[in-house]
Amino acid sequence: MTSASTATATVAATVTVGATVTAAASGTWRLGDRTVHRIGFGTMRLPQTGPALVPHAVPRDREQALRVLRRAVELGVDHIDTAAFYFSPLRSANELINRALAPYSDDLVIATKVGPGRGVDGAWAEHARTPGQLRAQVEQNLRQLGRDHLDLVNLRVLGTDSVAERFGALAELRQAGLIRRLGLSNVHPHQLAEAQAIAPVVCVQNPYGIGASPAQDEVLRICGEQGIAFVPFYAIAGAGREGGAGDAEPAQVRTVAEARGVSTAQVRLAWTLHRGPHVLAIPGTGDVTHLEDNIAAGALRLSAEELALLDEAHTG
Repeated sequence: MTSASTATATVAATVTVGATVTAAASGTWRLGDRTVHRIGFGTMRLPQTGPALVPHAVPRDREQALRVLRRAVELGVDHIDTAAFYFSPLRSANELINRALAPYSDDLVIATKVGPGRGVDGAWAEHARTPGQLRAQVEQNLRQLGRDHLDLVNLRVLGTDSVAERFGALAELRQAGLIRRLGLSNVHPHQLAEAQAIAPVVCVQNPYGIGASPAQDEVLRICGEQGIAFVPFYAIAGAGREGGAGDAEPAQVRTVAEARGVSTAQVRLAWTLHRGPHVLAIPGTGDVTHLEDNIAAGALRLSAEELALLDEAHTG
């Protein structure tokens, strides 16, 4: 076999496991000094069935959740998004990750978030704002994940006020070695600029997908210009948010899905990835089949005509 043929065979082997598309088909981008596949996995939906982040949620079957995590890694996922406030009665996303994946592979990036808090009953509590409160949340993630450092911590923000004190506190924990990389979540351009003056920002996690506001398009554009990874959440759910995707879909999304023989969720994910090479996706699910479908969306290459049609749904 020639060297060219060998290279082709190697690529093909990384794209599929059997007949299943792997995360390698989505391509790669950088999270600071780490390169990851552009399709990752979000754990918000993993601890429970039904809507996420609600009190008294119904816990998901533990073995099912563990199978999903292990299958994600088998299929090349090397970027997992989590948070200590992702939990239901009896189930914690961080604990499930620890149980399923520890000891962790060197090429796996686990990103978590700090800021929001929930009581043991699942009700939302006041956001952490002081250095002491943020450190406590960082240490909580360390304990639950069984790590001596966190690969990536995103500061989750509500509102438009200054992030300087909070991001500065995380920067100090980075200097102390508890955190390797820093990002932001749910932020505006001026907050990104403010944080960048304090420490490097490797990613921005904002709500984004078909139908997102022009303000989010602006954040995506700024991140692309600066080489920062843009990591959308609710890319599939859209306005459904924690409740998941609803039944109503724009006609344009249904048209492309039917023509391609894929799901509308896969079309939404593929469109999101087409928004720029710096866009990473972290779709979440508690079902292995849905997981495989989401990862397969990374191989869906949309035509110019299809993108134009979906852009109509986005802006309309």
